Amino acid sequence: MRSMPRLIDILRPPELSPEEKRREMLERPVVPLILSLAAPAIFANIVTSLYNLADTFFVGQMGSTSASAAVGVSFVTMTTIQAMGFYFAQGTGNPMSRYLGAGDTEKACVFVNMGLAATLCFGTVIALVGHLFLDQLCYLGGATETILPYARAYISTILFGAPFIASCFLLNMQLRFQGESFYSMLAMVAGAVLNTILTPLFIFPLGLGIRGSALATVVSEAASFFILLYQMNRAGITPLSPRYLRRPTLALLREINNGGVPSFARQVMLGVATSLLNNAAAPFGDAAIAGIAVVQRITGIGNFFQIGIGQGFQPIVGYNLGAKRFARIREGYFAAIKMSLLCVSCVSVVTFVWAPQLIALFRDDPEVVRIATLTLRLCSVTLPFTGFAMITNFLLQTSGKMWRATILGSARLGLVLAPVVLVLPPLLGLLGVQIAQPVTDVITSLIALPMAISILRELREAEAEQARAAEAGEADTPEAEHADGPEAGE
Repeated sequence: MRSMPRLIDILRPPELSPEEKRREMLERPVVPLILSLAAPAIFANIVTSLYNLADTFFVGQMGSTSASAAVGVSFVTMTTIQAMGFYFAQGTGNPMSRYLGAGDTEKACVFVNMGLAATLCFGTVIALVGHLFLDQLCYLGGATETILPYARAYISTILFGAPFIASCFLLNMQLRFQGESFYSMLAMVAGAVLNTILTPLFIFPLGLGIRGSALATVVSEAASFFILLYQMNRAGITPLSPRYLRRPTLALLREINNGGVPSFARQVMLGVATSLLNNAAAPFGDAAIAGIAVVQRITGIGNFFQIGIGQGFQPIVGYNLGAKRFARIREGYFAAIKMSLLCVSCVSVVTFVWAPQLIALFRDDPEVVRIATLTLRLCSVTLPFTGFAMITNFLLQTSGKMWRATILGSARLGLVLAPVVLVLPPLLGLLGVQIAQPVTDVITSLIALPMAISILRELREAEAEQARAAEAGEADTPEAEHADGPEAGE
């Protein structure tokens, strides 16, 4: 019984004023701070991943391998929507956290509100354009003639929810950048639970089939959106109000772009990766495409551990960069990598040992199980090492190092994966498709190493320069120094 309050305290920290939150981000010990921020994010990401798996499970119960494959085909469309949400989420969240760290709440509020307005507008554009090129989207995702009818029904329904889906990603990330992961978690879990309830109801009793699965997702995302609107104002750090809307200036757009481009590229590359893998698997039949789709959903659990830890680390980077506390950023970086390696290693052991059983939960087709089992085990071997690249990417992105963050974020999902997929399947057949992602993970980790060394060196140099300035009498009091805005960008 004694452990329960402590667990609840980790997930639900006390409500703090903006200044109290700033002091917490700048002064609380790094390891427990990352844990308190990452725990709600990890929990929410796991729940979201589980409801994605539930979606795959219920579609699998329709008894059609083509329908199961259509869920994987739609991933390209989903990542396009998410790319827009992540672009504005990271683009506005990164400078927002830096300005909060520097004590400039007014500028932070401007970025939050501009991001929401832009995401709603661009999400609507995606919905309209997507319907105009619906079949092209399906084929881009790797649809075959047998998969196309299911993919068309699923994707056309998902597109109606594009503004809500993209805006959910935006508001979730903005809350996390403020250090309010608990409120973000509440909205995500509520949407996930609702989706899990509605999916089987829409598919079977209402007879909507695969379109019902997509409709359940749209309704759930809309519900999460309105919960997030409420939670943003409840947190009170950066309230939503039209008075914070501004005419975009070149400087504002540049700051958004520095933070947003790496995430946009990463999400687009995720769609490219799915398309490449699906098209590479297509010659081996619908079972291969369905198997790859199931593996992506399962390995998403391990990725969400890494992402959750990275999301707990990011606001620490932003606040402390704004306050120019560089040693604290380095301390948080190494702590986040250790946490990621430990957590994902545990997940990988489970997915490796029980791969056939996990696959069979979502599709009992023996051919799908055979193909996906080896694929999942190969991915499980290299998955723990991807956390190093992911945490490094979060550090680069939040520090405003746009080009390095973009290259590293895109490597695993496209820049490296593309040539690997083009080379290995023609040489090794289906095995080439199955080992493409693990090979890419190893190469990406090697690319991340010099980037990690460079950004850590820059942080040490900035700290040394700050110390020299203080010794020479060029720095004012600590509080005045912390009020200066950060210099972001490359």
